[in-house]
Parts: sequence; C-alpha cells; structure tokens
Amino acid sequence: MFFPIHDENPVRRFPLLTVLLIAVNCVVFIYEIGLGEKAALFIQAFGAIPAEVLDPAAWGRSVILRGLPFRAPPEPMTLFTSMFLHGGFMHLLGNMVYLWIFGNNIEDVLGRVRFFLFYVLGGVAAGLTHVLLSPSSIIPAVGASGAISAILGAYLMLYPRARVRTILFLGIFIRVVSVPAVLLLVFWFILQIMMASAGPQSGVAVFAHIGGFIVGLLLIRPMMLGRRPVHF
Repeated sequence: MFFPIHDENPVRRFPLLTVLLIAVNCVVFIYEIGLGEKAALFIQAFGAIPAEVLDPAAWGRSVILRGLPFRAPPEPMTLFTSMFLHGGFMHLLGNMVYLWIFGNNIEDVLGRVRFFLFYVLGGVAAGLTHVLLSPSSIIPAVGASGAISAILGAYLMLYPRARVRTILFLGIFIRVVSVPAVLLLVFWFILQIMMASAGPQSGVAVFAHIGGFIVGLLLIRPMMLGRRPVHF
C-alpha cells in the first residue's frame, strides 16, 4: 500500500485554481454532512446515476428536493455536479491530497483557464466512461477522482522523472521513500486495472479512474499548444 505526500517539482506561481477547487470540494462536503439524514437525497440528486443519465426521459427532470433549497439538475448535468460530492471524509481527504500534489504542476503549465477546462473535461469524460460501462447501475457515482485521474495522466506525460515522496505501508513497517512519478503512477494505473477486473465488489468507480487517466494522457499535449514548453 502507498500514499503520496509531496512531489519534488516546484511551480512558478501560486496554484490559485487548485486551491479554489480544494476549497469548493471541502465546502460542499461540509454542507453535505450538515444535511444529516437529507444528505442521501442530496447525493441521489447531484450524483451521476448511470441508468438515469442514459435515460432521455429523465433529462428534463428538475424536481424540487424535499426540504432542500434547490432543484435537482437534469441528469446529464450530474456528470459535472457529481465531481464535487464525496462519500466520506477519507474519500475527500485522499482526493484532495492527490489534487494538491499533482494538480499544482498541471495548473502551472496550462494556466488557470485551460487547467479548469482540462479538469472539467477530464472529470466529465471519466464520469461518462463509468456510465457507459455500468449502464444499468442505479447507484450514484460521486467524487473528484475522475478529474484527478486525468491530472495524474497528464503528470505522467509531462513529468515522468519527477520525484514523489511516498508513504509505503509494508505490513507493520512504514517508510517514506522518494520514487519517480512514472513508477508511482504506472503502479497506480495497474492497481485500477486489477480492481476493475475484480468486478463491482470494490464499491469504487474504477472505470472512471481508468477513463480519466487515459483522457489526461491524450488531452494534455493538445491543451498545451501555445503554452511554454515543459523541460523534463
């Protein structure tokens, strides 16, 4: 088991958008847990439910949520809104740590506007991958991990030799080591493939991770056109 805590890859300017995305995710989570019993209704309305996203009859739905001050969005919009919901504190914490470690460098190289577009496109594409490969599921998919997976794919493409300080859990032993990003991220991707082959028992939308990662690999170069080149 491993968990990255810091990369040795400095940025040229403060990653404002990365910090704002982390803040928005945290604020939404605080609001979510503050809803108490109504949190399930909130997740049901704003999470991406594959069977409903693929049902055109549900696309015009905009029902008032019982006891909540807003309407449920049309189903295709949940591919976006679901990116800002999380299923628990550890889910949020893990995603935000990855976003901070790897997102700041991608924001640095793309600029804030392109980075936001990259983040949204990666997240929506990841969610759509999950929807298309789980078309009958009625379980809401939530989390920023699809968008963050796209960031990981971009990071692997741009900074394969960057060193990442990582906590390794080896049974009862814990060590902090510095490993190349290529080793860490390729291992992470293989882990997603292994989880996907195990079926839906994990409760994790691993196909969203896989789809987001591949989209990040493919999208980062076109989105860098006209930007300052990266020195590996």
